[in-house]
Amino acid sequence: MFSIVLRKADQTRRYSVSALADSGWEVVREYEAEAPHHVCYRDWHRVERALAIFRLEVSELTQRGWSVVH
Repeated sequence: MFSIVLRKADQTRRYSVSALADSGWEVVREYEAEAPHHVCYRDWHRVERALAIFRLEVSELTQRGWSVVH
């Protein structure tokens, strides 16, 4: 549904949102130096909010020189 990996030098950040079979959506944010943050939502509005935050962070990071890894 949504998945992006960013890299700058030796730092990596991953963002993803995926559908869970009949139980909602899994939202994951991973920063290099931290444990991954996993949340499962059943409410689509919370998923929309998380996606908006992810898109804002990605935009800000790419403006500061981070690159999208394909």
